[in-house]
Amino acid sequence: MPTISILPGAVADQIAAGEVVERPASVVKELVENALDAGAKSVEVTVHEGGRALIRVADDGCGMDRDDVLLALERHGTSKIRTAADLVGVVTFGFRGEALPAISSVSELNLESCTSGGAGLEVRSAAGKVLNVSDAARQTGTTVTVARLFYNVPARQKFLRGARSEWRAIAETMTNIALARREVRFVVTHDGKPAINVPPAADLRERLAALHGADYAASMVQVEDLAGAVHTSGLAEKPADVGTRTRRIFVTINGRVVRDHGLVRAAEAAYRNTIPAGVRPSLFLDIVLPADLVDVNVHPAKAEVRFRDRWPVERAVEAAVRRALGNWDSSASLGPRAYAPGWNSFQAQSQADSALNESGGLSLEFTAAAAQAGNGTPAFDAARGDVDAAEAMPENDYVPPLFQLNRTYVTFEHDGSGLVLIDQHSAHERILYERFMTALETGASPSQRLLFPITLHLGGPEVDAFEENREHLEKLGFEVELFGGNTLLVHSVPAPHARFDAERCLRETLTALTGDRAPGTIARHERLLATVACKAAIKGGEVLAPDEMRALFLALRDTKLPAHDVHGRATIVRIAWDELERRFGRR
Repeated sequence: MPTISILPGAVADQIAAGEVVERPASVVKELVENALDAGAKSVEVTVHEGGRALIRVADDGCGMDRDDVLLALERHGTSKIRTAADLVGVVTFGFRGEALPAISSVSELNLESCTSGGAGLEVRSAAGKVLNVSDAARQTGTTVTVARLFYNVPARQKFLRGARSEWRAIAETMTNIALARREVRFVVTHDGKPAINVPPAADLRERLAALHGADYAASMVQVEDLAGAVHTSGLAEKPADVGTRTRRIFVTINGRVVRDHGLVRAAEAAYRNTIPAGVRPSLFLDIVLPADLVDVNVHPAKAEVRFRDRWPVERAVEAAVRRALGNWDSSASLGPRAYAPGWNSFQAQSQADSALNESGGLSLEFTAAAAQAGNGTPAFDAARGDVDAAEAMPENDYVPPLFQLNRTYVTFEHDGSGLVLIDQHSAHERILYERFMTALETGASPSQRLLFPITLHLGGPEVDAFEENREHLEKLGFEVELFGGNTLLVHSVPAPHARFDAERCLRETLTALTGDRAPGTIARHERLLATVACKAAIKGGEVLAPDEMRALFLALRDTKLPAHDVHGRATIVRIAWDELERRFGRR
């Protein structure tokens, strides 16, 4: 007796349904995507009891005639592909020809459809069998009603979650589809109550505002970048906001909403040294690349894709988000505000003046060479520093009038938008970090030889930290000799600015590097650079001369990530005029 047999058609259909229809949200997704493929400009979704009792999707698409309606309920019936070659570069949402028959096999399904100028048709089916075909009066488009999902598969039905959980999954599915197809109107109701009602939108920010509120949408940073054949656009959360509200992730590949942990990790990598460890940003990204470089036919629900070469795509996404975070628009703000690209005008000016900066810019080197006190420690010498700074600055490099508040914040008014506050320590920390990173990569960091070496008496853990980081410290400009036991002799030090206290910086850096305080969250060299930059930067409470504030402003403007220090804190906070006027009762 043979041990292999052919499955009955009903069983095969239910197995196929299990691959395509995981839960009510899967039904909603398949039906709405069919509506979009039919050219719908308006889609209405009605749900009862989280989709367990009823799901109805009505559209104003092209509709189907009698023959197509009947074929659509047959397995592998599709209007999207004809040969296997058509699977390469397929751009439609539905193409497998499995959704409608799979849904029909595990529910009671009613389909009404009408083409332009044609006669309407209604088909009723249950458990995959057509029960009735009749004429129907309706406008152009299609309506599919699914009732009693999994009624004939009790084993599947008992694994459905409660109505509230199933509804949340449907709401998330429809939110993602609405974000992806901004040109379409979507209306969703649940148990007779309106849930989503969004008109067509011009762009992602407008659609995001309709779904999550105008303030939320306005607070996101614009992403727009082209790297080779990969175009990445969308919105990314400001580092200052990460961890303060619900995290949301949305990614499309060529217009198709997908789950791709690799791309999300690449985008999150762009936030390194801008947010604290353990928090993750919200991201809304559209990624477009040639269709033949991505295979969408790798998942039954078409929720995952495979790239011909994944590495360039991930690098392009990381670079795009990193570049977006480099704009001043990514800085923290107080009070609601409209999206204002004008905040980046200083960086635009920076690009125009980049040649001048390379030839004569100071970039916060307050003195040409730091003075050295009697004990061998560099000290600030105003007579030898500020004049040099003023003479080295390009005359046409625009800087707004700057003022220092509380000996900690540098402030200025931005044209028509509001007030800008710069934390002098955090800003200088960011400047030094990027400068030290360049020194580490090039191996060329300016340093000065001390007249008298600095002697450091340390504990064993600090000496161990020195040995582990000796190579990187030398590249930064520290020439240090281990002088028996736990004593170090420092012969040369970096000269990042005139106030730099080399002894204190090195001692505090080695203390901070003892132990494994941040395992797996940051590379050792990045942790070292972040620590040295923090310890070397000017501190809050120090009075800055006008030329020093000017140098700080220009150097921060020219960094890659000016709005955030290396610990994830904001370097820049903006206060909109609207917020100030509201506080004073003018609005």
